[in-house]
Amino acid sequence: MAPVRGDGMRGLAVFISDIRNCKSKEAEVKRINKELANIRSKFKGDKTLDGYQKKKYVCKLLFIFLLGHDIDFGHMEAVNLLSSNKYSEKQIGYLFISVLVNTNSDLISLIIQSIKNDLQSRNPIHVNLALQCIANIGSRDMAESFSNEIPKLLVSGDTMDVVKQSAALCLLRLFRSSPEIIPGGEWTSRIIHLLNDQHMGVVTAATSLIDALVKKNPEEYKGCVTLAVSRLSRIVTASYTDLQDYTYYFVPAPWLSVKLLRLLQNYNPVTEEPGVRARLNETLETILNKAQEPPKSKKVQHSNAKNAVLFEAINLIIHSDSEPNLLVRACNQLGQFLSNRETNLRYLALESMCHLATSEFSHEEVKKHQEVVILSMKMEKDVSVRQQAVDLLYAMCDRGNAEEIVQEMLNYLETADYSIREEMVLKVAILAEKYATDYTWYVDVILNLIRIAGDYVSEEVWYRVIQIVINHEEVQGYAAKTVFEALQAPACHENMVKVGGYILGEFGNLIAGDSRSAPLVQFKLLHSKYHLCSPMTRALLLSTYIKFINLFPEIRTNIQEVFRQHSNLRSADAELQQRASEYLQLSIVASTDVLATVLEEMPSFPERESSILNVLKKKKPGRVPENEIRESKSPAPSSVTQNSHSNHKTTNNANADLLGLSTPPSNNISAGGGALIDVLGDIYGAGGAVNNIKKFLFKNNGVLFENDILQIGVKSEFRKNMGRIGLFYGNKTQNPLTEFTPSLIWPADQEQKLSILLEGVEPRLEAGAQIQQMIAAEAFEDYCDSPSIDLSFKYNGTQQKINIKLPFTLNKFFEPTEMNAEQFFARWKNLGSEQQRAQRVFKAQTPMDLAGAANKLSGFGIQLLENVDPNPDNMVCAGIINTIRVQVGCLMRLEPNKQAEMFRLTIRSSKESVTKEICDMLVDQF
Repeated sequence: MAPVRGDGMRGLAVFISDIRNCKSKEAEVKRINKELANIRSKFKGDKTLDGYQKKKYVCKLLFIFLLGHDIDFGHMEAVNLLSSNKYSEKQIGYLFISVLVNTNSDLISLIIQSIKNDLQSRNPIHVNLALQCIANIGSRDMAESFSNEIPKLLVSGDTMDVVKQSAALCLLRLFRSSPEIIPGGEWTSRIIHLLNDQHMGVVTAATSLIDALVKKNPEEYKGCVTLAVSRLSRIVTASYTDLQDYTYYFVPAPWLSVKLLRLLQNYNPVTEEPGVRARLNETLETILNKAQEPPKSKKVQHSNAKNAVLFEAINLIIHSDSEPNLLVRACNQLGQFLSNRETNLRYLALESMCHLATSEFSHEEVKKHQEVVILSMKMEKDVSVRQQAVDLLYAMCDRGNAEEIVQEMLNYLETADYSIREEMVLKVAILAEKYATDYTWYVDVILNLIRIAGDYVSEEVWYRVIQIVINHEEVQGYAAKTVFEALQAPACHENMVKVGGYILGEFGNLIAGDSRSAPLVQFKLLHSKYHLCSPMTRALLLSTYIKFINLFPEIRTNIQEVFRQHSNLRSADAELQQRASEYLQLSIVASTDVLATVLEEMPSFPERESSILNVLKKKKPGRVPENEIRESKSPAPSSVTQNSHSNHKTTNNANADLLGLSTPPSNNISAGGGALIDVLGDIYGAGGAVNNIKKFLFKNNGVLFENDILQIGVKSEFRKNMGRIGLFYGNKTQNPLTEFTPSLIWPADQEQKLSILLEGVEPRLEAGAQIQQMIAAEAFEDYCDSPSIDLSFKYNGTQQKINIKLPFTLNKFFEPTEMNAEQFFARWKNLGSEQQRAQRVFKAQTPMDLAGAANKLSGFGIQLLENVDPNPDNMVCAGIINTIRVQVGCLMRLEPNKQAEMFRLTIRSSKESVTKEICDMLVDQF
């Protein structure tokens, strides 16, 4: 009986049926092995197989592969199918090759030749099959082999539209693996002009390609803006009958419209040509107008397509942020969606309004919807919509509505979903601090936060309230009174005890005049919570008690009894034992004057960025405005070891650390590769395997190195001639790193100038884990360059080696120095010899940003002096390099030339080697 021909392939259908009818895994494997033996014998047999039989057997092999079994033969037969003139046979051959042929295969040259033959075919179906195969493989070899043919196919006037579509998408796939495949020069304009093609399918495919090209090289493809605006305008103003073949539920070419709108968002401003800008604004207004029209269909597909275009248009309006009328109209349109029945529409409206709230043109319009947004936060069924409502309230908050929004968020916090409570707590804390006109209100808000959601109040929040209270004398008495009253509640969260212990230990004397809050009453109230707290909180309370001895000598005996208790002096916790014994001895042997000196009031914290805001930025990257709180960000109270209220530990203890360098490693590293998280430091992103020491000239914390296996984060601190660095090694893989050995590379002659002490680390770094290594340094005199670490380890049995420069550059030992104009120029004149000065003129590396340059100089460690130079654009700085053997004064002047986009940098110091080193560091950094 002759075999059944055609696409049915009865033999394949029977085989698939047999597999499905197998009642066990063993039966399936047996049937597959039988079939593989049969196919192998057919391929090796003397009888020549025709195209149909080859196709059938190759299909069976594909099916077996898809079931999870390895296929190690049949590749040649699949390659032979490529030369067939029958579509079904050629298609199966290309499918097998796309799925099963390795790019390193010996057959790749035959495959490439077959593909080239099909690309030159006059049959568009064969050309498309070849293009689809190239795109499916998408390797660098494919890109190199067809870098000439595919661009020619794309722009040729003889190419059929259906082939142009495939060529554009194939080129996009290859561009992602090999960006150099796209030719420049005249090809650029020819690719851009595909936006003018008569065939909408070609335009749609070309838009995707051009969008990718613009992201890589926006200037070269800037000409696409005019054509994109023109094409978009024609689509938007067309009726659904004009573009009948590309109309989806009465919406003309919605997917192309969305792609064009996204393409335009690659530029800001989108265009500076008045005519093009006017046409774009007119087009966006038309989209907003059409959104107000009654729907032409009740089907959900119509509203989905219509709203897809609308929301992308609103995204472009927000991106441009230059047309007040459009921004207000967009806000009003989104406001209508807040009450829509569709959950997705409400979510998208809230998300877009978050961006509108940051614009000066639409902020007030967004505020008009405050009541509806508050209602969404409270009443929405979907937690993601409630989360979005919280985000919008945070974004729309200002001094005018801060108290109302904060109160509403506090009210909702008691019943809020557990998944969003921690973030809400952070946002309430930030808003309360940012818009507090009276810090008594801020204290009330934070204590309410602890009372309502104490488990979700992170350390940064209660650290922050203490920092604020210490830095603002006018609120200290109120804070002490309020926290004393809060501690009287029968059930009191441990975070409230921490805040209470710290504030009363510092400022309890301000309320001690009232008999209801007398010293002994304060002490007994705090001690009533002592046995309910964790060892860390007990340690803080012991510090509060020793403070009380200084503030209230009359209760010394009561406190000494607590120190003498067996549960403290012989505690299993070494920290409690140490504190109790040391504080007891201090209270016995120290005089009143010594106690007053050792236990003096905490000094004000330095003014830096809020650590709470920093945590929120990490939770919501890209969603927190950059112009947020700029106030005192300081070390956590429990980590400031220079005062007796904080952790009393010897300097070799990991926790005795001003900057929290020995904070336990975060668990936020995942096997897939995550960022090293440090809640008290600024962590900056890193690219591929990069060790860019230059960026650490202006920063102390960040990601120093990263590749697919390892991420190395840095946190450092420097004081005078001393410095130390914490390196955080994070294993990004799912396999352990063994024989993990860091070795210091620093010449002996430089070691005499900068002494380095490297702490040892465990030789094994588990999958997804993070370990820390401390490195201490002491500067004896000035030096050049910086030390390195050679890091060797084994990954999957393969030896790996990495060399990393450490950020121990000379500028880290700068001490900023204040000077007035007279002092500066007198010193400048004295340092005028040729050996004492160095000057360089260089081109600005980026568009000239004087504020950014000033920030960099501040981060460099040198003091930026104001009102010193007669030219306000010039930046002058002063500082002293601190080493054991010598202190070197250093002056700097950075003069920008805006017209030429050039800088002139002049360094003068009392030592030639310092002058040269500092100058070399700063050249080309602006």
